[in-house]
Parts: sequence; structure tokens; C-alpha cells
Amino acid sequence: MAVPKRRMSRSNTRSRRSQWKAKAVQTVACPQCRSPKLPHAACSVCGTYNGRQVLEV
Repeated sequence: MAVPKRRMSRSNTRSRRSQWKAKAVQTVACPQCRSPKLPHAACSVCGTYNGRQVLEV
């Protein structure tokens, strides 16, 4: 099992942990209804994906 040889300093630990950030969810406009939706997913408002109706809304 891997065990660190030396204790990591407080500044190194905190600078490493500072990179844990939450990102905002990226959205794109639906080509049919122009509402924001997740990329590569069916639109929850109009139910279309790639120009086809795939969900009953």
C-alpha cells in the first residue's frame, strides 16, 4: 500500500484543495423551441432530439 514518506504541509494541502470547484451546468438552446437544454439530450419542453420527436410532452 502506498504511504507518503513525509507529511504534506498545510499550504500545499490547502492549495491542492482549492482546485475543487463546482462548475455551472452548460446549456445550449433547443433548435425547435429555443429553451435551454443539456447538450446531447432530448429537450424537456418540446421533446425533440436531433430534429425528431422522441418524447411525448
